[in-house]
Amino acid sequence: MKLKELESCLQQVDTFEEPKILLEQYPTSPHIAACMLYTIHNTFDDIEGKLVADFGCGCGVLSIGAAMLDAGLCVGFEIDEDALEIFRRNAEEFELSNVDLLQCDLCHLEAEAYGQKFDTVIMNPPFGTKHNQGMDMKFLRAALTMSKKAVYSLHKTSTREHIQKKANDWGVKMEVIAELRYDLPASYRFHKKKSVDIQVDFLRFSKT
Repeated sequence: MKLKELESCLQQVDTFEEPKILLEQYPTSPHIAACMLYTIHNTFDDIEGKLVADFGCGCGVLSIGAAMLDAGLCVGFEIDEDALEIFRRNAEEFELSNVDLLQCDLCHLEAEAYGQKFDTVIMNPPFGTKHNQGMDMKFLRAALTMSKKAVYSLHKTSTREHIQKKANDWGVKMEVIAELRYDLPASYRFHKKKSVDIQVDFLRFSKT
């Protein structure tokens, strides 16, 4: 599947109807999702035939994209029932049999119980602003426990040094695969601008 084709399919994925600010629900754009998945698939061969976890999967754009790229199975982990309901509808519309959903709180999940159960973990975690400070690092820690091979994640470029230090402490290798501009659309009442550009790193973590 070509990158343009993947992006075009992901544009048909429904997103949050009433996003929840406490959960920092912002959709991953079809463009960014397609670029992430295409790179994971073509450069690192970490999707096709693999057991993939999608952390904080929301309405399922990354899971659905991974399924289209022939993941053996992609399991979406998500706390929010409303988002999972939209994910279910999306998966049905795309007639995908290689996706599954799990409702859970990743911050209180016994990650060890899933220790190294997944080949690959993909995620666009909450960046940990406002109410959720450090949430992205909790997601990352759980992802590293649960993956056998690699974790792919988006993080604010401004936090790169902090994340690199954590990766060193945890004994994992961190690579910056790409620097992206994350166009954050106005989703909540307090947003004054139509959209805001945030500098974001697309990172790969692998066990050394």
